[in-house]
Amino acid sequence: MRMFPALATAIVLALPAAAETVPATIAVTGEGKVEMAPDMAMLSLGVMTQADTAAAALKANSDGLSGALDRLKAAGIEGRDIQTSGLSLHPNVDYSSSGREPQVRGYTASNMLTVRLRDLSVLGQTLDAVVTEGANTLNGLSFGLQNPDEATDEARRRAVADAAHKAALYAEAAGVTLGRIVTISEQGNYGGPQPMMMAEARFAKDAGSVPVASGEISIGATISVVYEIAQ
Repeated sequence: MRMFPALATAIVLALPAAAETVPATIAVTGEGKVEMAPDMAMLSLGVMTQADTAAAALKANSDGLSGALDRLKAAGIEGRDIQTSGLSLHPNVDYSSSGREPQVRGYTASNMLTVRLRDLSVLGQTLDAVVTEGANTLNGLSFGLQNPDEATDEARRRAVADAAHKAALYAEAAGVTLGRIVTISEQGNYGGPQPMMMAEARFAKDAGSVPVASGEISIGATISVVYEIAQ
């Protein structure tokens, strides 16, 4: 019996397509870390003042901050490394009198600076100097690297090596052979410096040269790698 061409085409199209073979894979996560001494510090410091009027509080604050800025510049810190990070002026409201309206008991002005120090050898002296000239608030101290790219790249290399080690171990344990790498992806934003030791500092007008321990920081990288299992 002869089959018409149109009917033959329909029969061919109706046949199920051959299922694609999905290769078996091993997925691993690798971590790399580089620990090293920091060469930069970030300070958050400033001046907080109180006075009976808003104008007086702001003027006292400006005078104190001007002195601190002068000492920072005298210590060799460039203008690009000093930035205003917070400025506020608010009334001090007394709610303690029962049955009476809250009373304004003066005003508080605050001006905070973020300062980058590229020479850690003068960190203690700089803290002492700005306190002597008017700064009375320290909100934070952190350490970092001025050029972290080289350390970050080394952390990534170690993360890749760690992933390869894990994949080879799993393949050996499972009795299979690793094939080609299918994907490599970096996880999150883990490349920045992480503190390994907190700084120890006293902040007082009679502190002298403030003792600070910079310790080490850790530069890390985390990656995910997917390997094919060779058939």
